[in-house]
Order: sequence, then structure tokens, then C-alpha cells
Amino acid sequence: MSQTLSRGLTALEMIAQAVTPPSIETVADDLGVHRSIAYRIVRTLEHHGLIERASDGACLPAAGLAVLARSVAGELHAASIEELTALANTVGLTAFLVVRNRNEAVTVESVEPVGPLVNVSYKPGVRHPVDRGGPGIAILAADPPNVDERPEVTAARTRGWAESTGEVIPGMASVAAPLVGEAAAISVVHLAADGRDHSELAIHVIHAATRIERRLAAWRDQRAHAVET
Repeated sequence: MSQTLSRGLTALEMIAQAVTPPSIETVADDLGVHRSIAYRIVRTLEHHGLIERASDGACLPAAGLAVLARSVAGELHAASIEELTALANTVGLTAFLVVRNRNEAVTVESVEPVGPLVNVSYKPGVRHPVDRGGPGIAILAADPPNVDERPEVTAARTRGWAESTGEVIPGMASVAAPLVGEAAAISVVHLAADGRDHSELAIHVIHAATRIERRLAAWRDQRAHAVET
């Protein structure tokens, strides 16, 4: 394994996930390297458009990450973006697409609703353990039952949607529905203090997920038919 590449990817993951943008010193401390090494890593990531520097020198995720995220599961992304936009504007909350990557749930697309209200920003690249958070629970609920699974996964499998509060970001709650057969889920996020009715939100999220599944099935049927002919 390349130590240099591993350090660069670790730094990128840390910066993408950080609640507070880290400084060069923080990056160096977390990587366990000298500040000069951390600086070269950050400059390289900045050169490739994956991070950017704030006026105070703090490291922020940059637009290049979103470009990379959109190339993941391209067909799934293409089938989801219209429904995510409609869902976000219907419920007035940020909607996002999450895919499973080994033992993590990774956000690959998010859409904020149009309007004057302040909404929770949930950027592509956010990742968390797949057994935590509404989207992760929803993804696991699409799998066959497991004797070691959380009760929340079992409940989500029964009713067709998942929910969580404060498991990924303190003070935030999410409602999610699985995209069956895709190891993915769509979700909406809101401030837990808002007291939104999760059962009502789930109706909209499930409908959006169903439309995405149908669109994917139609595209694949068309492609299979084209191959046969």
C-alpha cells in the first residue's frame, strides 16, 4: 500500500467529514505527520480541486468532490436526481441519495429545496457507519433478516422506511426509504426540534424511492431489449 496515497485519502476523508473545517496543524496532528508534510498533502488536494482554503487557512471540501461523487453509481444518480429535487421541494427539506460502501453509508448527492427557508445542508461525501442513521438503517432493512441486526432495522423492514435522531449529526433527524436491490437509500433530514411527523414524511420518501426503482427497471429493460434485438 502507498503510504503517501493513504495519507492523502485519509486527509481528504477527514476534511470532507469535519464539522469544523480543520487547520493545517489539525490535519498534521490527525495524520501523525510533520506540518510540512500535511501542507504538501493539502496543497496537492487543493491543486486537484478536491479541497479549498478559507481566508483563515482552514481546509474545506471543494466542488471537485461533488464531481467525483456524481460519477459513483452513475445510472442510480441519473435516475434519482429528478425525484430528489421533487421530494426536497415537496416536503421543504434537504433530500439526499446514499449508497453503501462496505461498512459505511456514503452520501453521493443532495438537493436543497427552493425557497427562503433555511435548510440543513448535507453535502456529498458525508459518510457514517451503515448501521447508524436513517439511510444506513434503510439500506440494511432491504437485506434479509440478520439475528444480530438492530431492532430499528427490523422495524424499518416491516414498515418500509427508517428513521433516526442524533445518530449521525447531533440535533438532526432523518427519514429514509431503501432502493431495493441497489444497496442504496434516499432520505430527508431536518432539525429534530422541528417535531416533523415522520410517518407523513415517510409517505413522500417511499413514493420517491418507488419512482426511482421503476425508472431504473425501465431503463434496464430497454437496454436488455436493445441487446436482444
